[in-house]
Amino acid sequence: MDTDPPATAGGTDLFQVRIMSNKKTDFDIELERIDQGIAELEDNALQLPIDRVKITKLAYLQYQRASLMGNLDELNVADNTLGHAIQHLGRDGDLYFLKANIHFKVHRLADVEQDLKASTDLTQSAQGRALKADLDFQQGRYEAARGEYEALIEEERTWDTLARLAYFNFKMGDFEGADRLYDEAVDELTAKEMRHYSWVELQRGVVDLTQGHYEKAREHYQRAERAYSGHWMVQEHVAELLGAEGKNDEAEAMYRGVIARVPRPDFQQALGELYLSMGKTTEANDCLKRAEAAFLESAQRGEVHYYHHLADLYADVFENGAEAVKWAEKDLELRRNFSTLAAMAWALYRAGEFSKALELMDESLASGVKDARLFRVAGMIHKAFSPNGKADRYLQMAAAINPHYENFHVHR
Repeated sequence: MDTDPPATAGGTDLFQVRIMSNKKTDFDIELERIDQGIAELEDNALQLPIDRVKITKLAYLQYQRASLMGNLDELNVADNTLGHAIQHLGRDGDLYFLKANIHFKVHRLADVEQDLKASTDLTQSAQGRALKADLDFQQGRYEAARGEYEALIEEERTWDTLARLAYFNFKMGDFEGADRLYDEAVDELTAKEMRHYSWVELQRGVVDLTQGHYEKAREHYQRAERAYSGHWMVQEHVAELLGAEGKNDEAEAMYRGVIARVPRPDFQQALGELYLSMGKTTEANDCLKRAEAAFLESAQRGEVHYYHHLADLYADVFENGAEAVKWAEKDLELRRNFSTLAAMAWALYRAGEFSKALELMDESLASGVKDARLFRVAGMIHKAFSPNGKADRYLQMAAAINPHYENFHVHR
């Protein structure tokens, strides 16, 4: 299936080969196909009378392009096309499903709920139910999410629902169960779905990375690259892996390459934090200030998808408790789950409000999620609040999952 030379033990040669080669990558080929499709449709798909098939295809291609390029701003283009279509075609389930996916990507979860309710056909469809389960998970309704995933799999074992349940199990600490489900998801994919195969392999790599199994993570990332070559998303995951391993120069080069292609502020933040771990404070400050400015500009436009990055940035990097609390609170209002609760607890810890921090941390832990960095935050908060012995226990639990939990990592 793949004719490229295998990667060496170092793990980065495969990616260097792709970068240096003049051969078009799978990413390039798919992007050209999408751009061609958009060019063929955009001149007449928006004209009256609206052709339902054409405008739906145009919106889907615009959504695909934005997702492939990692460009959240381009999602607005697809959203505008959908708004135009709905205005003239009414409550079409396919249109609202795509709209719900866009809103989910940018964390407008209340809008997702409304989109799904717009069409009875959508709420009863397998795709609509799966997205509703994703929404339940994001809103902290864990058992509802698990139950729907399992019900959907009982009806039909599709790769994407298997992957959803795998992610659920991963977050709940069932790493072996997650890996089995991801393995089954891969088996359900066809040779025409190599981008999806690549994505699943990335998720499997993340499962290993969060346990400190760096070589296993690298193997999954290499499979992801061989399956669907040239995707910046694979390179971004490899950059994080290299940083975790302490291969800082290689990680820096990889991040720079990713940012040149996808100049998103969250990647600037990751590079800035890598520079901090390298002791390069000047370079770090430049990246982090750029990231901060872009996050704030996004928030000023009324966008919400960078709230959690602002909370992380102010709590972890700038150690500004008041600002961290401000943004963590906004994110918590959107979605009350283990992650936003832990972020709020950590922000309160930075603000010196240890009692409130402990209360929210305990609520986060009550979710049942088992994550090394979650336990590390719990340990730090307990240590500051009271010498009750729980701090050491949580830090031991963190080390049991990942002995290298203090190493470089990315806020996702």
